[in-house]
Amino acid sequence: MKPLLLATAMIFGMVSAAQALDAPKPAPKCLRTMNIRDTKTPDDKTIIFHMNNGDVWRNDLHGTCSGLTFNGFRYDVTPPDEICGNQQIIHVLRTHAVCSLGAFSAAAKPVPAGHM
Repeated sequence: MKPLLLATAMIFGMVSAAQALDAPKPAPKCLRTMNIRDTKTPDDKTIIFHMNNGDVWRNDLHGTCSGLTFNGFRYDVTPPDEICGNQQIIHVLRTHAVCSLGAFSAAAKPVPAGHM
């Protein structure tokens, strides 16, 4: 009886793993470029996007992007004027490094001056 239970458990585990691989991936988070107020680059792996409505989004790049902190970057928007996580690349100014955006995640909003 025990070998039958073990075989059944193994088959169930393989089916569950196969279903997980076939599960649809969530759509990437995209930011409308017209809603981006400004960006900050605290290091060569992170871009912080400050939105006009006060939201703050963080993007952790896929690896280090040499020169990002000091040289700034540009990106090519995709229709309809969006920048999407895990789908786009950025170009570092001056060094011409090409780096891939990671996923966007909500970041803590800065505390306004005088409200601590």
